[in-house]
Amino acid sequence: MSPVGAKEEYRAPSQMLEKERERLAIAKPHTPILVSGENLIGTWVNVNHETRDLVRVMIGLKGNDITVHAFGACHPNPCDWGQIVGRMYAETVATVPGIAFVAPYKFDFAEVTLTGRLFQGALFIETFTHFTDNSGRADYYAMDVLSK
Repeated sequence: MSPVGAKEEYRAPSQMLEKERERLAIAKPHTPILVSGENLIGTWVNVNHETRDLVRVMIGLKGNDITVHAFGACHPNPCDWGQIVGRMYAETVATVPGIAFVAPYKFDFAEVTLTGRLFQGALFIETFTHFTDNSGRADYYAMDVLSK
């Protein structure tokens, strides 16, 4: 219990980990913990075959990062968005399996940010589209569920 009038101190998870290392007298690692992408790697296909958003996303490894190659719903063939470097994220500061990613695409007409999160074997991808071509179109959000 803190004294009356004492201000509670907020600590981020990384600060708590640091305090726990000190308490247990564990040496600080010399190299940063790298996030593993093996759970994210592969070809993911939209479970909704009638989607008007992403139809397929291929995720690969490139050093300590991932590559994201997205394909949008176009007719008669999917639109190839190209391959870009994305950033992986773990669930905590002390874990290594990658469970999420961010991939920023830049087109002549729009900036699109893809965020992905693994959940129960599926990849949930959120798409945030900001139009930069003065077309008057509203920026929009979409969510898709993909599976391997």
